[in-house]
Amino acid sequence: MAADSSPRAVVADDSHFMRSVISDILKEGGIEVVDRAKNGREAVATVAGAEPDVVTMDVEMPGMDGIEATERIMAEHPTPILMLSAYTEENAEVTFEALEKGAVDFFRKPGGEVSMEMSQLEDQLVELVESVAAVDPTDSAVSTAAVAGTDATATPEPATTAGTTTYVDNPTLVVGSSTGGPTVVEQLLSDIPLAADLRILVVQHMPDGFTDRFAERLDGRSDYDVREATDGARIGGGEALIAAGDYHMAVRSYRNGRVGVALTRDPPVNNVRPSVDVTMRTAAETVTDPLVGVILTGMGEDGAAGIRAVAEAGGHTIAQDEATSAVFGMPKRAIETGCVDGVAPVDDVAPAVLDVLEVT
Repeated sequence: MAADSSPRAVVADDSHFMRSVISDILKEGGIEVVDRAKNGREAVATVAGAEPDVVTMDVEMPGMDGIEATERIMAEHPTPILMLSAYTEENAEVTFEALEKGAVDFFRKPGGEVSMEMSQLEDQLVELVESVAAVDPTDSAVSTAAVAGTDATATPEPATTAGTTTYVDNPTLVVGSSTGGPTVVEQLLSDIPLAADLRILVVQHMPDGFTDRFAERLDGRSDYDVREATDGARIGGGEALIAAGDYHMAVRSYRNGRVGVALTRDPPVNNVRPSVDVTMRTAAETVTDPLVGVILTGMGEDGAAGIRAVAEAGGHTIAQDEATSAVFGMPKRAIETGCVDGVAPVDDVAPAVLDVLEVT
């Protein structure tokens, strides 16, 4: 897609009504809808013929579902894909499977009064489709990041051999990510050894209803005890909290090496809730032991102010590099603050975190 042109989209959904609603929203947002598909098989054929810049892909469709269609498209005609998923426990799981197959991100389909809810979300949908369309699906670095951590039974090779390195006491890591982030967060947590004894706080821009499943997946893919944050939750070394969808996660206490958080429904920050800035800023204000802030792939500027706060509090800061970021918006804004200590490709983010925590 040329930098100065509007994206060309294919809309795949088994509901004629939803195909029409989504198409109308995209057209009103300046995105050309070049074709539509009512199932996965049609989506694969349509992408091959129309060669769009982006596909919005329903998860559940007859004949061939969105998961298989995503896998086929990425193998035969790599194209940025945005999954559209109505929340159910089963759909949440298969949505993450689609990300493993190469989809860039997902958007929660509304329920109830669909047309009314979707109209309220149309700006978000258009912005996300434009962001996903800008991703290069053939980029080898991004493709590697997209499939990281897919084998829950595999034992990741640690970046630093446990037992040969001494780490600082009571370190806390705050991670922020958005578009393209879930699989990258999985890789980061799976690459961090339990020996580092981190307290980990993750803010991934994700709708409510999906963050609990995300936490379960991370728990199964890392050595850390990972769970979705609840109001008043506290964690110590070897534990991690995932910010709950539609709630800010603020650090409210730090005593005896344990981090306590509060969940709030305060107004969105940077147009998002949860906000990375909220968690990083409150961590910088509250945590008195070593603190590391990491910004991963994502659109927008959330996390830039948080990185500045971490740096001003004496913490260490790291951003993912452009080459391995699906969307370089958040890392770029963080780097532009002048407060980032290091920029690393996705495979080197965990080693970079561990390097600043080693006792020399």
